[in-house]
Amino acid sequence: MSVQVILLERIEKLGQMGDVVAVKPGFARNFLLPQGKAVRASESNMKQFEAKRAQLEAENLERKKDAERVAEDLDGLSVVIIRAASDTGQLYGSVNARDIAQAITEAGVTIARTQVMMEKPVKTLGVFDFRVKLHPEVIVDVQINVAQSQEEAEAQAERVARGEAAVVTEAEIAAREIAEEAEAQAAAIAQAAADMATGEAAETLREAAEEIVEEVREAAGEPTSGDDEAADKS
Repeated sequence: MSVQVILLERIEKLGQMGDVVAVKPGFARNFLLPQGKAVRASESNMKQFEAKRAQLEAENLERKKDAERVAEDLDGLSVVIIRAASDTGQLYGSVNARDIAQAITEAGVTIARTQVMMEKPVKTLGVFDFRVKLHPEVIVDVQINVAQSQEEAEAQAERVARGEAAVVTEAEIAAREIAEEAEAQAAAIAQAAADMATGEAAETLREAAEEIVEEVREAAGEPTSGDDEAADKS
């Protein structure tokens, strides 16, 4: 079951100003009608709309120009939101549209939480892109950097700029340190073995040490020589 409405402004994925569209009753009743984005489709409402079309289009154009000016200020904006989190990067709480709107407003551009296009709250540390609807025809992307400190936010931004994952958890850092230590120990063993042996014996000891390094890397989730070779071929 659906109802027909006349759109008073452009609605994304629905239609343009003046279009008569069919929508679910709840969407019309709870969103389109009370927010003045549409009126029920009827002969009298269509006549009223046509009589005011020029005025509505002029007002819409002015709002669009204002939104485009604001979009220039938002273009390329990245804001930091500080939150506490566990060692695995899970937030104690979440970041919602209100938090994002507040952070953007504090950065110098006032927006409402309803303008943040957000399907679900952020529950982990990281760098995220969200769309902000300034006008039905003006939507801009804003980067949100959720971190435990300003220093961590800067490190996350640098990693993203290098094409790396934004967040490195405590567990990942520990695994990397273990892998690096094991690699150093294996290298020292290989060198000591080479100093004490010659020929095939020395080569066998070096290969054994390299195998140990590979096993430790794999267990820690670090790239192995096999991964590097595959990447070079690709």
